[in-house]
Amino acid sequence: MSRVIGLTGGIGSGKSSAAAHFRALGIRVTDADQVARQVVQPGSPALQAIADHFGEALIQSDGQLDRAALRAIVFADTAEKHFLETLLHPLIRTTIAETLAQAHDQPYQLLESPLLLETDQKALVDAVILVDVSPDTQIARASRRDNNTKAQVEAIMASQMSRADKLALADFVLDNEGKPEQLKQQVEALHLKLLAS
Repeated sequence: MSRVIGLTGGIGSGKSSAAAHFRALGIRVTDADQVARQVVQPGSPALQAIADHFGEALIQSDGQLDRAALRAIVFADTAEKHFLETLLHPLIRTTIAETLAQAHDQPYQLLESPLLLETDQKALVDAVILVDVSPDTQIARASRRDNNTKAQVEAIMASQMSRADKLALADFVLDNEGKPEQLKQQVEALHLKLLAS
C-alpha cells in the first residue's frame, strides 16, 4: 500500500478544491464523504438501521436517504448524533481502509475527509494536510455554496474540531484565503515536497 496523506479542513475551507488539484497531478484521492454515501445506499443494512431508528420519513421516494433532514436532526440533538456516528463511523472506516489498501502504484495517495482528525480515520494516515481559512471565510463560502444560513454553518463548525487544534495537528497547511490560483500553486509545491520525502 502506498503512503497515505490525510487532507482535511472545516466546512467552506476549500478542501475539495485542493483535492481536485491533487487529482489533476495524478494522485489517487479517496473521498470519505463518498464512502459515507456508499454505506447508506438503498438496500444497505445501515440505511435500514437509520430508518428503523429515525423513521421511514427519512427515506425518499427513490429509496435514497434524505441527508438534509437527517443532518437537521443530528445537529440539533447530541444523543441522535452519537447514535448515527456509532452506527456509521466503523463502517466508513472499514470501507476506507479497504479502498486505501488497493493502491500500490503511487508515490502517495490522499484520504480526503472533513472529520479526519475528529474520528479514528486519523490512524489510517501517515501525515495530515490542513486546508485553512478564517471562520469568517468559512461562513461566507459555506453559506454561498450550500445555501445555508449563518446559524446552520456555525452549528456545523461548532461540531468540528477547533481551528487551533487542527492547526496544531497538521503536518502541512494550505492557506486558502487567497485566489484559486494561489491554492493550486501551494498544492503543486507540496506535491513536489511529498514526492521528494
